[in-house]
Amino acid sequence: MSVRLEVGSADLLRCRFALSPLWETVAAVRTLAEPRRQAYHRPWLREVAAGHDPARTAPLALLLPRTGSTPDFLTPPPTGPHADIEEELGRVAATPLVQVEAELRRTLHGPGRDGPPPAQAAARLLADPGRTLRELTELLRDCWRNLLAPRWARVRDLLEADIAVRSRELAAAGLRRTLTGLHPAVGWEEPGTLRVDAPHRAVRRLGGAGLLLLPSAFVWPALTVVTDPPWQPTLIYPARGVGELWREGGPAAPRALARLLGRTRARLLAALDEPATTSRLARAHGLSPATVSAHLTALRESGLVTRRRIGRAVAYARTPLGLALLRGGEEPATAAPPPR
Repeated sequence: MSVRLEVGSADLLRCRFALSPLWETVAAVRTLAEPRRQAYHRPWLREVAAGHDPARTAPLALLLPRTGSTPDFLTPPPTGPHADIEEELGRVAATPLVQVEAELRRTLHGPGRDGPPPAQAAARLLADPGRTLRELTELLRDCWRNLLAPRWARVRDLLEADIAVRSRELAAAGLRRTLTGLHPAVGWEEPGTLRVDAPHRAVRRLGGAGLLLLPSAFVWPALTVVTDPPWQPTLIYPARGVGELWREGGPAAPRALARLLGRTRARLLAALDEPATTSRLARAHGLSPATVSAHLTALRESGLVTRRRIGRAVAYARTPLGLALLRGGEEPATAAPPPR
């Protein structure tokens, strides 16, 4: 079975990337309850376990079944590239109660759910949709503060790095290649249908609405597609590099390179498998932004890294010379052969 999104020429100009702290919050709550999502997040799980009360988040967890429907009003697609958590929560709180009740009922008693919910808890959620909406909004705010807000800078760095890589790919290879590279479950059928493997069938003609692409740290290994009005069609996919999200210190640098450049500069050069900002590198390596900036300036003046502006941020990336040096003098695969 699959979800099929019919893409027209007008949609090509309306496909965009965005970040959503609210989506990541809801996905983090789901990760707490689903072992298959936890492999890359064990350091985070150990960190939040002491302050996490499963009874407190039970009403929200009840609406996040492993299979079946999830209320779309919990995660309205962001309207801009960098959503603010309070703005997102405000949109949740403003959801029409008719929509709230319909989506609660569909989630609790609709087809595909992995087992019926506890009858008393489900009845309470449905008895007063207004009260339920207020309680869920505050519960989402608490989950954000306790589970994600102290670590959001690290997660945001990962998501922004993913968008930077995908944006370059989009410019170089086009939308089709970019979309089908998001996840093995995504395919393309001519003349213009995006196919997403899913446990249900649906067809949605985008009709000029475009497609919203949300990278996520906590959706791994799954993929989520939102097609129901009134939201813009949205594809939430696992961000690149999620396996490195909670690792401290960054990758080790070759000893010879550390002797040549100094240990810190060598570690920074080794960390640039993907473009990264000064602040991201500083957090990953436990250094001050000023220290990282000074080292990156030296690497750039030596021709080992380059910098470019991506939106509001400046990201650094290795040059072919920097990659060759990191590999011990081996030429990058894409480099032209030396003259004879």
